[in-house]
Amino acid sequence: WKRVVDYAVKIRVKPDGSGVETANVKMSMNPFCEIAMEEAVRMKEKKLVEEVVAVSMGPASSQETLRTAIALGADRGIHVETDAELQTLAVSKMFAELVKKEEADMLLLGKQAIDGDNSHTGPMVAGLLGWSQGTFLSKLEAADKLKIQREIDGGLQNLELTGPAVLTADLRLNEPRYATLPNIMKARKKEVKKMSPADLGVDVAPRFETLKVVDPPVRKAGVMVSDVDELVEKLKSAGVV
Repeated sequence: WKRVVDYAVKIRVKPDGSGVETANVKMSMNPFCEIAMEEAVRMKEKKLVEEVVAVSMGPASSQETLRTAIALGADRGIHVETDAELQTLAVSKMFAELVKKEEADMLLLGKQAIDGDNSHTGPMVAGLLGWSQGTFLSKLEAADKLKIQREIDGGLQNLELTGPAVLTADLRLNEPRYATLPNIMKARKKEVKKMSPADLGVDVAPRFETLKVVDPPVRKAGVMVSDVDELVEKLKSAGVV
């Protein structure tokens, strides 16, 4: 479960343009990862899965995100600790290795992280494992086969998948629960296994370099017009019509 800048925080670019400012900024679990966690816990409550294992990759502070996942219902956590800049190929390779080690038959992820907005990891892991994949899920039913509904540009698409599978959660899949105070306290005592990328045999060296990050251009103020004729005149002068 990825630790990202909280969705309610206004993003600021570092003065040197090297990236987004994260120092002294509120961080939280990626919202789509939270939806994926909720779906995994619901499946366990329905006795469709035996165990929910939460995984986070990143610096020591990522443990906070893992504890949140455990408070929401995960049975245990795995923290792949590294201070390296993690790009999606390295993350996908580590997930694939963890799935093999844990002998899992389903991987539930958020469809994307709200920082990079890449949507790479789910499809990459499925490709590395040779598994079925269902992305952008808005509905999931698990029986002999996985019946999924996914959101696409033209509407909704209904599919049946054969497991094992990698699934990625979209916004309308469910409404995540809140972690209760007793569960937050219990989560502090639950098992979180620490690992390193080397334990998984994955080289996390970046494959590309970010040259510069800049703020989007400031939007110009709108203009009020008194009637349609004035609107048409302004559009003509702007060369729009």
